[in-house]
Amino acid sequence: MAFKLWGRPRSQKVSGRDDRSGATAFTVSTPTDAINQFAPTKQDRIAGMWADPMGRISTRALQLLIIVVMSAGVVMALLNLTLVVLPSLIGLIIACALWPLVALCRRVMNSMLAAWTVFLGALLILGGIGTALFYSVRAEWPELVEKGTAGFQELQNLVSQLPIEIPQEQIDSAFNSVKDFFLSAQFGAGALSGLSAAGTFVTGLALFLVILFFFLKDGDRIWEFVLSWIPARVRGRWHRSGLKSVEVFGGYIRGTATVAAVDAIGIAIALMILQVPLAIPLGVIVFLGAFIPMVGATIAGVLAILVALVANGPMVALIVLIAVIAIQQLEGNFLQPVVMGNALSLHPLIILVALTAGTVLGGLVGAVIAVPLTAVVWAIIKIWSGRDEESVVKQKAEETQASIKAVKGRQSTSVTDVSDTNQSSEYRRSGHDSDGNSGHHSDRDGSTGTTDSSDYSSSTDSSSSSSSSSSSDSSSSSDSSSSSD
Repeated sequence: MAFKLWGRPRSQKVSGRDDRSGATAFTVSTPTDAINQFAPTKQDRIAGMWADPMGRISTRALQLLIIVVMSAGVVMALLNLTLVVLPSLIGLIIACALWPLVALCRRVMNSMLAAWTVFLGALLILGGIGTALFYSVRAEWPELVEKGTAGFQELQNLVSQLPIEIPQEQIDSAFNSVKDFFLSAQFGAGALSGLSAAGTFVTGLALFLVILFFFLKDGDRIWEFVLSWIPARVRGRWHRSGLKSVEVFGGYIRGTATVAAVDAIGIAIALMILQVPLAIPLGVIVFLGAFIPMVGATIAGVLAILVALVANGPMVALIVLIAVIAIQQLEGNFLQPVVMGNALSLHPLIILVALTAGTVLGGLVGAVIAVPLTAVVWAIIKIWSGRDEESVVKQKAEETQASIKAVKGRQSTSVTDVSDTNQSSEYRRSGHDSDGNSGHHSDRDGSTGTTDSSDYSSSTDSSSSSSSSSSSDSSSSSDSSSSSD
């Protein structure tokens, strides 16, 4: 600050003079100005508010809220585009399941011919089986519903005879719910609810077939194009995530189809042996229900038990119950781990939550694809957090190499110390042997041998006496020669 004055306090310092009016003007700086120079600014105070623990927690909460909002927006957008999303997603899953066949065919033919071969073969096989199953169930569906309804009523009568009282209103409500579900059109159109909400089934089916063909033909090229836009520092993780997704999707579909076929064939054979009617339609329902983990096969087994209860009595129904439980336990504990491997490494609670969310969001189609999607997401999370199998093996290998290097370093250090000790001892020995004097070797206590001082003095005296005698002889000879002259 600048102001005019005639004098100044001692605590103030003059930094310059400038006054056009002739008076003396002083520009002084007070100690307060020096303190304010290092005082925190407004920006520093605002930044400090977010640097404490509560500020960091608030920052993380805000970031989490932004992620949740963005994820919800993406989900809502996908739900509004079900005509495109569902065929694309189902085509991707089926293409992952058929990709090993495409890779096998590419060994003997080009990519176009391999894609057409696998596509037409899968279309003929799956389409033929699906058509046969559909018409076999459709022809006997009314009888199956009637038997199931009668079986539920028979079960209701058996429960009413138990000593435990169950309110009749709850039983009637459950019965009416099941009956309305089976008799309504929602059950038959449930598998198509996601597609019919945005368009016709024919449009979705055509789009699915086109997407499936192009995934079979150019799936690897499409993924390489996507990877080309990824930064190089994270491209490796993206590549591993894609490979893991193909592995999980393909393993899940192939494993689930195998397990479903074993369940359906086993239960159908058991029903035929026990002479339960509608064995083939019940086997088909078991096969289709197995694609909904933990719930579908159980519901189909309950339906088979109800039909056996109506047609053959309680004893046969009990045998069917035992057969269903035995078959499902065998495939769950022995067949499924071998066939599916690590494709579905999820906790049962996570499977139930994903199944419920998929059913609410996408109906029956959502229930079918929710579990493999969750498995893929979990596999990608493990890759990016460094907890997948490849990262763990790589980390263990690095730790093993580091420990081996450390052991080799300690061994080389000990060998160097031993060699230095040997060289020093050999040097001392060679030095004493080359002296030729009466020096002594070092004793065990570490003392080194030295030449005796008396020997050194005697040799010096003898050399001096010999030199003096020679000099006296030479002087006497010179005297005699001079006298003779």
